[in-house]
Amino acid sequence: QSENILGYYISMERIPNSCRDSTNRIVLKDRKVLLNVSMASYRISISAFNKAGESPGAIYSVPDFSATDLPGQIHVKHQGTNAVVTWTPDYKPKCFVVDWGTGEEDMHMKIVTTATGNFTLDNFQPYKLYKLMVHTSDVCQCESFMKHEKTFGVTHFYSVEGVPRTGPNNVTILNITKHSALVKWTEIPAEDCLGFLQGYRISYTDSSRTKSLAVTLNSSTTSYHLTGLKAKTIYHVQISGFTNAGEGPPTLSQLFSTQKYGTV
Repeated sequence: QSENILGYYISMERIPNSCRDSTNRIVLKDRKVLLNVSMASYRISISAFNKAGESPGAIYSVPDFSATDLPGQIHVKHQGTNAVVTWTPDYKPKCFVVDWGTGEEDMHMKIVTTATGNFTLDNFQPYKLYKLMVHTSDVCQCESFMKHEKTFGVTHFYSVEGVPRTGPNNVTILNITKHSALVKWTEIPAEDCLGFLQGYRISYTDSSRTKSLAVTLNSSTTSYHLTGLKAKTIYHVQISGFTNAGEGPPTLSQLFSTQKYGTV
């Protein structure tokens, strides 16, 4: 019955939102609207209305901008379970809006009216990855600051880093030849790293245990070509991940045997 529709209501709420009584509502006749918003998350409700009244709303969540950090903008210094956040803006807005948390369901928001560019956050849990965003605004009232908010910087941090609690998944040995083999794996999930993953360590030993070798790789690598192996020999391979706090447990030992004949 779209021919009877007189227009649409769009209600927009920022997430998180410490100003629960503020809702931005737009009335439209068209079925599209361009919204300039910051990198925070938003919840949008769209409903139609006619002479009889208003329809139920269709809810859509606009996810936050999940790209990598904006480097050099925000600096976090840890002090126990607290963190001192500092930033240096190019200009002095009337206020800053700070978002921080471990995910969309656990985000907090605070309007900072000081122009010094620092903020102390407390009660951080160890081994959890936090996201922190700083936005600028020249209007700081709850009912209108969303329209003026611009994201200044984004960073991720751990209050305390730990070692990975698992090794990588799906370790497989492929393309085995007389003197080489290809080791592949899938990366350690972020929730199991307990810190910023710095890289992987591959250890491989021949069956006689006479020669044990190890190689260290960066965190973006998920395969490695083992070379210089002995022919017709069983090898044991294990892979572990490491953060700045140290090395995590290795994977279960994977066995493979090099060929007796064939190409190198």
